Amino acid sequence: MTRRVVITGVGSITALGEDTETLWNNLLKGKSGITRLENIDVSQIPVKIGGEIKNFDATKKFPPNKVKRMDRFVQFAMWASEEAVRDSGINFDEEDRRRIGVIIASGMGGIIIWEKEHIKFLERGPSRVSPFLIPMMIPDMASGQVSIEYKLHGPNYCTTSACASAGHAIGNGFRLIKHGYADVMIVGGTESALTTFSIAGFANMRALSRRNDEPERASRPFDRDRDGFVMAEGCGILVIEEMEHALKRGARIYAEIAGYGATGDAYHITAPEPEGTAPADAMRMALEEAGMGIEDIDYINAHGTSTKLNDSMETKAIKKVFGDRAYDLKINSTKSMIGHLLGAAAGVESIVTALSIYHGKLHKTLNLENPDPECDLNYLPDGPVDYDVKGALSLSLGFGGHNIALAFRKYI
Repeated sequence: MTRRVVITGVGSITALGEDTETLWNNLLKGKSGITRLENIDVSQIPVKIGGEIKNFDATKKFPPNKVKRMDRFVQFAMWASEEAVRDSGINFDEEDRRRIGVIIASGMGGIIIWEKEHIKFLERGPSRVSPFLIPMMIPDMASGQVSIEYKLHGPNYCTTSACASAGHAIGNGFRLIKHGYADVMIVGGTESALTTFSIAGFANMRALSRRNDEPERASRPFDRDRDGFVMAEGCGILVIEEMEHALKRGARIYAEIAGYGATGDAYHITAPEPEGTAPADAMRMALEEAGMGIEDIDYINAHGTSTKLNDSMETKAIKKVFGDRAYDLKINSTKSMIGHLLGAAAGVESIVTALSIYHGKLHKTLNLENPDPECDLNYLPDGPVDYDVKGALSLSLGFGGHNIALAFRKYI
């Protein structure tokens, strides 16, 4: 059984807004969400900037006693899922809940509660560790809590593959619906890893930008002067469903998810394989499943991390697949404005891809001032651009050599 899968609801929380409309409008304005970090102590670490969500209060939507038992990454997932479900217009009371599932990714899980309780463990002993540590820390709890909130009995789990995590979640949800195992899935990714400990780890790898005096100019994908990615937090959730199911209930359709490609570099624990062979294969797989050729793709939402190794490799991978047509593509990096959400990145970037198709608008890549000669494609340094996108790819690549390509098609 092969069925078509469409996007009917979106929800997000990022450094550019606590809802998707605000995020989208700020992206089109070319606004940066990167700021000096305020929620953590950065006095002893060399990186002092990030895509931080200021003044977040989950009790605006959920009871305080429930929020108290959730790590911040789970709070984000609940928050964005509520928006996505509301946006989709679905009424679960009218649905077979056994046919609706949840796959929400996280690369790091509850590192905030882990750090807090580990300090307590070291200073005050094992007996003082919270009994809620484990259910607050484990990465699958975002999916678990969302399924409990809506009483959904379909497939329910978490995918963890570093910065490709949410791509796997969306791709797996797409396949479950396509092949008849579910009718509706809540999919995406959530991450809240802006802690002193985790930033120190990334900073000591020399992976992060240290442009502390100019936070809004720090994330600069494909620019010659890029010096690393900018860590960020947030969540992106999509409600996806079988097309006929969506049409029957009169749902608005943002776009169709048409293909999914997943490959591995088998090369290095952090560095991408320089020629982009496996990411290129992932793109080809997504296109093949979608029944699309390179001529059907107008736009790519790139992984675009702002690291020396990724951006040049990603450019090579796109050229491997598209040849001369690569120069005709419109390409941008959402990370240039919101930073890198790690395991949640593909969730937000898939939403942006769907909205770009739906609205016929493409945001710019911020801070692309001095193009790297090795990155010579059209990365939209100026924008926004009005463009009728008929087909698109969203790319996500992660430490460990994980590569994801998702193919999207305009719904007609």
